[in-house]
Amino acid sequence: MRCSLFLTLSFSTPLLHAQSQSVPGWPVEAKTIQVVSTADNSPQPSIAWLPADDGQARPLLVGLHTWSGDYRQSSNGPTFLRWAMQHGWHFVAPNFRGANHTPAALGSDLAVQDIVDAVNFMKKNATVDADRVYLIGASGGGHMSLLMAGRHPEIWAGVSAWVGIADLETWHGEHVKAGKPDKYARDIEGALGGPPDSPERIKDAHQRSPQTWLAAASSVALDINHGVHDGRAGSVPFRHSLLAFNSVVGEADRLPVAQIHEFYDTQKLPAGWPAATPDPLYEGKPVVFRKVSGKTRITIFDGGHEILYLPSLNWLAQQRRGKPVVWTVEKPDPISSANTKSGL
Repeated sequence: MRCSLFLTLSFSTPLLHAQSQSVPGWPVEAKTIQVVSTADNSPQPSIAWLPADDGQARPLLVGLHTWSGDYRQSSNGPTFLRWAMQHGWHFVAPNFRGANHTPAALGSDLAVQDIVDAVNFMKKNATVDADRVYLIGASGGGHMSLLMAGRHPEIWAGVSAWVGIADLETWHGEHVKAGKPDKYARDIEGALGGPPDSPERIKDAHQRSPQTWLAAASSVALDINHGVHDGRAGSVPFRHSLLAFNSVVGEADRLPVAQIHEFYDTQKLPAGWPAATPDPLYEGKPVVFRKVSGKTRITIFDGGHEILYLPSLNWLAQQRRGKPVVWTVEKPDPISSANTKSGL
């Protein structure tokens, strides 16, 4: 597999030397790298950071940008990086073809391979613990986290997906009002070459949608989260995450689709759905509903279109590939107070 460094980095390792510029809005230690795509041979940018190389294999955190951003986005990513720096983890934030409005972006085969290539580049150039490679993202990054869990389950020790889109054809319809597509529907049309109203474009939308692939994610520790107010105060109805959960788990554990829609329409738990046990990590955003099946968990919390860093990053830190999922975090580490807006 061909991976290549175009811009060298300011890392503490002897392999890489300081030449590239810092990234606005990010810690000064963050540097830009270019990794050659194994899909089309184009140089693709990422932001990366490595701890000092002491020969110890360390976790790798892969942080994904949101729907309308790119790898330089100053919300979410800097917080992910600060966590990695605090804990001595490797970090990479791939571009995966930028904002989701072009054919090359939005869950395309190229975008998927860019994330795989970024992980492989970090494994080649740093001492990465392959059993502790973690993926996190919200909104468009939540969509891509779910998609990567299904398309490449062999990579991840844990995937934390927040307020993600499960099905692009459905989400397009949810963003067409009185026959007029809004910004998100137009973005999908830009990626597909038009609305998903022909067999070819519907097939393309499904290829780019997590629901198509999530059945393969049952071997991955997967934590799916969504705010109960999203879809009203936010752009992604929380039923997307409930349907994503259904796509992973066995038939016996699936949530009745009619009750999923009832839950979204009323924002009240359907009959027979138990109230969730309180989770102190969801500070000020109480858990409304939670279900676990195998290695997959769905949490609906009292929030909107947002990611909560304390539960997401602390949960990832407990996971090991090939080991039982750890759902309870006994002693959470605090999150850096700098730049903790989710900005989706």
